[in-house]
Formats: sequence, structure tokens, C-alpha cells
Amino acid sequence: MDDELNITHITIDGYVDLKRFGYLYFLIMVALYVLIIISNSVIVFLICIHHNLHEPMYIFIAALSVNSVLLSTVTYPKLFVDVLSEKQIISISACRFQHFMCYSIAGSDFLLLSAMAFDRYVSICKPLKYPVIMRQTTINILLFLSWFVPGLQIAVLHTLVLNNKLCNFTLKGILCNNSLWKLYCESPRATLIYGLVVMLSVVIFPVFFILFTYAKIFLITYRSSRAIQKKAAETCLPHLFVLSIFTTLCAYDVIIGRLELDFPKTAQLIMTLQVIFYNPLLNPFIYGLKMKEISKHLKRLFCHVRCS
Repeated sequence: MDDELNITHITIDGYVDLKRFGYLYFLIMVALYVLIIISNSVIVFLICIHHNLHEPMYIFIAALSVNSVLLSTVTYPKLFVDVLSEKQIISISACRFQHFMCYSIAGSDFLLLSAMAFDRYVSICKPLKYPVIMRQTTINILLFLSWFVPGLQIAVLHTLVLNNKLCNFTLKGILCNNSLWKLYCESPRATLIYGLVVMLSVVIFPVFFILFTYAKIFLITYRSSRAIQKKAAETCLPHLFVLSIFTTLCAYDVIIGRLELDFPKTAQLIMTLQVIFYNPLLNPFIYGLKMKEISKHLKRLFCHVRCS
């Protein structure tokens, strides 16, 4: 809140032709939200009830699905209200909370993908040591760090700017993403440096770790039997596909927020919608269709529903 101006809300200025297409936006977003919630919930449900899916890889997939549900729940309901309202506004505190949740979850996704890469490396390259290394304690630690570290880092980042004043109250977007930093009167050097540290620790290092790990896996399996090569491809390629999409969309978000490039409003709207659409919706379909064990239980579930 800015004490001098007594302004407590931020105007959202990222929609295009809202008066003409407001109801169409609403119907599409509701359909996407319902599909995201159902598809991810089904994946989590299958992994919870089937004992043979209580393996590290599937537990991490379930964690990604939980993140997708949380991210969608933080973003979509506000979008529903905005597209049907004459005035699109959000309180400063709610905007900060949405930013905190979005980037905590995004950082958590990168760390979970890193944990999955490590799990695949141990499983394929060191199979005899796998039961010793990937114990339940290890899984719990990896899950805790994946959720706690990004949340703590983003919380510290918001604490650093808590007393900074806003000079602009119009957000050039539809979500409180990195564009939020453009609203502050000034960005202290310490904040910029800390933001870079956060990016290195939860984005850049995990991405390089994943790429390095999968490169090692493919090099090792290249000299192995076709059965091992097939196993590596079935489990690693979906992860790499998810990583490539997620990294590309996050890179766009950083470019828009930090480099302050002036993208056309329509392009920003389309890209922002892809950020909140692709990963939460594609994850369950990629893992549900490409992961053999999940796909098998998914077919049984649908068969049971159709037959009953």
C-alpha cells in the first residue's frame, strides 16, 4: 500500500477486446481449469491407490500434479472474475501473494524435475545401489527441499521489497508475474542480486543438472542392450519434453519482466495464457500416456467407468 496516495489496488491492463470476447474467455478458461483439475487429480489418485506406483519416479510425478492444481487454483479463479468484470483490479497484497505462489511453485517444479532426473540416473546407471540410495528418507528430503527452498527464497525476496513504494499502479499483464517489479519506484541493488541468486539456484543450476544427468544416461545406455535403451527413452524423453516447454515459457516470463521489452499486448496475453495452460494441462497427459504403468492403470480406470 502506498501511504501517500492511499492506493490499495492495482489495475490489470493485459486483456484484449474484453468487452467483445469476455464470455468466450470465461468459457475457455473454465473448461481449461476443470480439465486441469480433473486430469491432475486422476494422476495423483492412481499413484496413491496403486502400490506398484509407490516408487520415487511416480511420487515425483504426483508432486508435479499437485503443483499444477495449486498453480491453477491460484490463477484461474481470479481470471474468471476479471473477464466478467467491468474493471479489472487486484489488491496489492493479493498481487504479492499470487506472485509468491506462482514463483514458489515454478521453482518447485524445476527442483522436482531435477529429483526425477537424479532418480532416473540412479535407476538406470546404478541399479544395484538404487534401493540403498532412493530410500523413503531420501524421497521425503527431496520433496521437502523442492517445496520449501523456493518458497523460502521467494518469501525473502518479497520481504526485501516490502517497504518499497509503488510508483505505477497499472500492471501490463493479466497475472502478477515478474511485471510486478516494474511497478516499484526503484529496485535496490541487493534485490536484483538476490533475484539473480534465486534464479541460479532454482532454475539455471537445476536445468544444467538435468541436461547433464540425461546426457550421462544416454551415453551409458547407448552401449547397453536395446531393452535398457528402450527403458531410458520411455522414462527420460517425457521429462525432457516437459522441461523444454517449461523452461521456454519461464524464459519468456523473465524476458518480459526483467529486460522490460515492450511486447504487443496481444502477444503478451497469448504467451501468458500458455504459461498457465501448457504445463498444468500437458503434464498429466504426457505422463499418463507415455509412462507405461500409469497408462495401464488409466486404461483400467476408464474401462471400469465405462462398464459400470
